Amino acid sequence: MIENDISAVKTYLLNLQDRICTALEAEESSARFVEDAWDRAEGGGGRSRVLTNGEVFEQGGVNFSHVFGSNLPPSATAKRPELANRQFEAMGVSLVMHPRNPYVPTSHANVRFFIAKKEGEPSIWWFGGGFDLTPFYPFCEDVLHWHQVARQACLPFGEDVYARYKKWCDEYFFLKHRNETRGVGGLFFDDLNEPDFSQAFAFMQSVGDHYLAAYLPIVQKRKDTAYGERERNFQLYRRGRYVEFNLVYDRGTLFGLQSGGRTESILMSMPPVAHWQYNWQPDLGSPEAALYDTFLQPQNWLGI
Repeated sequence: MIENDISAVKTYLLNLQDRICTALEAEESSARFVEDAWDRAEGGGGRSRVLTNGEVFEQGGVNFSHVFGSNLPPSATAKRPELANRQFEAMGVSLVMHPRNPYVPTSHANVRFFIAKKEGEPSIWWFGGGFDLTPFYPFCEDVLHWHQVARQACLPFGEDVYARYKKWCDEYFFLKHRNETRGVGGLFFDDLNEPDFSQAFAFMQSVGDHYLAAYLPIVQKRKDTAYGERERNFQLYRRGRYVEFNLVYDRGTLFGLQSGGRTESILMSMPPVAHWQYNWQPDLGSPEAALYDTFLQPQNWLGI
């Protein structure tokens, strides 16, 4: 039965990639995702879709991958030694969209499934994923909308689910060396295999299905906001934080590189342009300072 279940997960993920790409393309007048199908030497492959030089999205990627191998990499076994020396199968959809307008936040989403097998022993499987928002010039109403949709994705599975996975997101997307969150959070979950396969799969689907409802209204509301060189420079500076997190802390990036994944697809999450400035500090009371003083502080956005 598990093989049929895995097939259903793959079918869902491929469809999710299609739906997200179609919806994001609809915001552009002419830019389109370009698909790049690839194979992995050890087993599996995927299809990467990247959009560049759009009017709304400067660059973004929506990647599907389905890979398998004889041993899980250290990033997967470091905290779970019982997974060592097991064959594995991993599949998922991961996306990052970098808008052109600094008033439109960057967004990230990921849903994934893993199974680790060893002859003579029960398989170990789990789901993971979530979505998070990284604004440069945030609006409270946008952040509230983002978290309201995140809560809606969780409500059918329990009143406490949103609070738990929201907290996990705040803790995961945290740059320890900067002592700040990457953005305003959202949802993050991993190692989900309860209460059973059907319910865990249903929750992963709910998270994947709610991403567009959370993100597109913000894009549509802010994409035509006027901006100048100051806002653009701050956007590029803050994009540097995104790069720092992905290369230093992100478990998905580490897993992909350590498992021999396709580097171009793994690093498609990077922004097309970013810059670093030594010891930059925002002016007191400025819009840039508001990001640090208010929005990069984990908080109970919905007052729950």
